[in-house]
Amino acid sequence: MSARSSLSVTLDGAVVMDIEVQPLASVQGITGFNPWRSRISLAVKAAAKQGQANQAVLHVLAAQLDLPSTSVSVASGHRSRLKSVRIEGEPVDELAARLDRLLEDSA
Repeated sequence: MSARSSLSVTLDGAVVMDIEVQPLASVQGITGFNPWRSRISLAVKAAAKQGQANQAVLHVLAAQLDLPSTSVSVASGHRSRLKSVRIEGEPVDELAARLDRLLEDSA
């Protein structure tokens, strides 16, 4: 199963990515894909308090996927490790290809 299954497209053309966050990690970045939950695994160094982990999630995703930070926002799961992130202005197929490359590199 590919990372494409963690992505969906909204009616207004934005892409929603389902992720699973590991806060307080020693290393930040996309660490894998959970096929059972169809979610991208993402590690961040920040603690899950006062929105620190959410900000780190947005920063890491924007950096790793080469996106403007203004195009990435948390759509749901603000207080959960299971989040949905909204990405605007990028085609879903391009994002899926970038994710697949990142996952191959992390394997």
